[in-house]
Amino acid sequence: MNIDPDRVEHRLERRSAQRFEMNLPLGVHFDGRTVPGFTQDLTGRGVFLYAETALPEGAVVELTFTMPSEITLGENMPVRCRGRVLRASSPQGVHSDVGQRNGIAVQLDSYEYLPSNEPNAHFVRVSAPGATGATSGPHPR
Repeated sequence: MNIDPDRVEHRLERRSAQRFEMNLPLGVHFDGRTVPGFTQDLTGRGVFLYAETALPEGAVVELTFTMPSEITLGENMPVRCRGRVLRASSPQGVHSDVGQRNGIAVQLDSYEYLPSNEPNAHFVRVSAPGATGATSGPHPR
């Protein structure tokens, strides 16, 4: 059996990020519209979420939600993230009172903390990476 060390290292690296299992409401903005969703878990590099719409792999999305104090180690902070859909799965025979939910893994490219008086549902373009207020991804402080 031949094992590719680059693939093993990449798989280990993906799993090395601290994972926060949190069910947080969020807004998913893509293709000119916004849909509600909620997180299953967060890492410094990505988010796994559920939404009532299917998103294609590779789609660019913006997410807004309130980062809880357990992650910021301070106050709850509204945040806007920009990322790309890595994978998405549609529900298989699962129905609920609020409709079908699609599981979506998003790799985060950038994020910014929002002023606490700015509503989470308000979207503007995320700053380009390296611009003031944007960083490479949310990391616990």
